[in-house]
Amino acid sequence: MAFLDDTVHVEKIKRGETAAFASLVEKHKDMVFTIIVKIVKRPEDAEEIAQDVFLKVFEKLDGFRGESKFSTWLYRIAYNAAISKTRQRRLEVQALDDFTINNYSLDEVKEELETLSPEEQQSILKSALEELSDDDYLIVKLFYLEELPVKDISQITELSQANVKVKLHRIRKKLYCTMKETVGSSIGNIVNL
Repeated sequence: MAFLDDTVHVEKIKRGETAAFASLVEKHKDMVFTIIVKIVKRPEDAEEIAQDVFLKVFEKLDGFRGESKFSTWLYRIAYNAAISKTRQRRLEVQALDDFTINNYSLDEVKEELETLSPEEQQSILKSALEELSDDDYLIVKLFYLEELPVKDISQITELSQANVKVKLHRIRKKLYCTMKETVGSSIGNIVNL
């Protein structure tokens, strides 16, 4: 389904054509849900929060000044709502220590991955993504899948642009490290057959 630019819908809604809001919801509901569920963990909570987010956005749309993209503004509201919901029950995330992250060869991982089929590579990448913390996964999803610029991710997560870049760099290293371990065990399993 092709969507019009968000600003077209926003202007329609501001002029009183409230039915245009349904198009904005349809266009952004999946990403809003993804942001929220990655933070709150429970789909039923995420659905409730997503509904609240869209209600809040509808009520506050007159306050949208267009200083950023509508999607950035919306995703920021979703992110804040999810963080507020989970503030009292923060989860600790096990991080790879810097020694592990910084002491391996990216070229070695790339060479080992090239020996695998595209399906095996996709499977290993998916598995590595699942091992990321929710915050890291969200940053990767916003940057690579939603193709948002670092500036927008910075606004959504309230991290500085430099911090977003550093996190992206470390996340890539974590992914490579996890993939290297998986590739090593996969190749080891093949050799031991």
